[in-house]
Amino acid sequence: MKRPEAGCGAAILDDQGRLLLIRRLKEPEAGAWGLPGGKIDFGERAEDTARREIEEELGIQIEITGLACISEIMDGGDGRHWVSPIYAARLVAGSPHVMEPEKHGGWGWFALDAMPEQLTTPTITFLDATAKGAWRRAVKQSL
Repeated sequence: MKRPEAGCGAAILDDQGRLLLIRRLKEPEAGAWGLPGGKIDFGERAEDTARREIEEELGIQIEITGLACISEIMDGGDGRHWVSPIYAARLVAGSPHVMEPEKHGGWGWFALDAMPEQLTTPTITFLDATAKGAWRRAVKQSL
């Protein structure tokens, strides 16, 4: 019997209100830009997973400031169902750099009105939940 799996991520905003995204090279949603995070290990709290995964992926330490939203991916190219809490967070130490080049093709800070074209489901969920779709309106206006 197939069951949903648990992942988590963090929406890290800088002091200019830009969102930190990484480009995924593996499924789910390979090729898209998304929030850093990963699979929750059995017995590990989701908040601890977010902090650990982000340090492993980008070499930075974060402070979680709250729960932003919950995201679900139904077959993002890997045939799996993921349920993921997305935390609001801020950078507290380090400078982002790709630590796992086999998994990530880059990173960047993006203004909410200048998002990359291809975004992961959790990133879209976060933007819709927090900006009430304003980022989509800004994209449409710029076309």
